[in-house]
Amino acid sequence: MTGQEPIEVRRSRRRTRTLTVFREGGRLVAVVPERISAREQNELIPPLVQRFLRREAKRGLPQAPDELNRRALELYRRYLRPLTGEDPPGFSVTWSSRQQHRWGSCSAWSGEIRLSARLQTMPSWVSDYVLLHELAHLHQPNHSAEFHRLLSGYPDRDRAKAYLLGYQHGAGMGESETPDAEDDYS
Repeated sequence: MTGQEPIEVRRSRRRTRTLTVFREGGRLVAVVPERISAREQNELIPPLVQRFLRREAKRGLPQAPDELNRRALELYRRYLRPLTGEDPPGFSVTWSSRQQHRWGSCSAWSGEIRLSARLQTMPSWVSDYVLLHELAHLHQPNHSAEFHRLLSGYPDRDRAKAYLLGYQHGAGMGESETPDAEDDYS
């Protein structure tokens, strides 16, 4: 419908007038009233999706892999390069809809960083923190004092960690991935 990515359309008996769009497991979902005609659906959903995508783009990390890698490089240069004195090692960043117990993961030896698709709906300062956390693992694979020093320059670090903790609590996820002092979630 939008020409960009597939949209799952769900018809709802309970919904009588309004339409909504949200992201679920990394894909777009539109919920429409059950009685809406196909013509109305084709007219109303594309502008609603476009509005959603514009808001999403302002809110969080980019969706496209090349843009996501560009954002990672920008974060690296701004926050890590001054502390490491080095250009970033080779890396790639992708979204993962399979990461339900971690916010992100990094294979330091391959440079592969995976971010949970759940971050796509969070404020950019939260998703930036998780991405920066994973980038720091390219230099320090553990959560040593040096690792924490690398993250110390990010101004929203404590606020982002608190946000993730609150999200987990609200979602009933427990503390298995709590970004505490040890940052043991990745």
